[in-house]
Amino acid sequence: MSDARIQGYARALFEVARAEGTLDEVEDELFRFARSYESSDELRSALTDEQIPADKRQAIIEDLLGGKATATTSQLLGMVVGSGRGRDLPAIVDQLVHRASNAKQLDVAQVRTAVALTADQEARLKAALENATGKSLNLKATVDPSVVGGVVAVVGDDVIDDSVRTRIDQLKSRL
Repeated sequence: MSDARIQGYARALFEVARAEGTLDEVEDELFRFARSYESSDELRSALTDEQIPADKRQAIIEDLLGGKATATTSQLLGMVVGSGRGRDLPAIVDQLVHRASNAKQLDVAQVRTAVALTADQEARLKAALENATGKSLNLKATVDPSVVGGVVAVVGDDVIDDSVRTRIDQLKSRL
């Protein structure tokens, strides 16, 4: 899909969530869903298969999110998938996250860790990243088992890789 269409969908999702007064929650839920979508071949296939009728693809979303996400999130995802834009879901959601962050005058920090962070750990990590970058941040954390341990953060063009794998590679290069 063209950048203009991706931007258009992101703008529409943003405006609906903002009008509903649930922008922060919807943005977070959409971000988490998009990361799950990216990591699951089965989910991606089910939500993008043109042979599966749109209402069935939308039902998959309802089954997955039923009671776990706001009605707005479920409806917005259903709209994107139902309109045949499932393949572009991660790009649309990423644009929404950037739009929402810009509206709050924040930069996005995408963080990957091997295990889920507690609310306290997220708050401390956010503070440390804000101190390191000098920016106010909207922290988006996801679990990525390939990180093994530690954290990998991306803020704009800056990558902060404090993962165990990187530390081991650095040690190997010194030997």
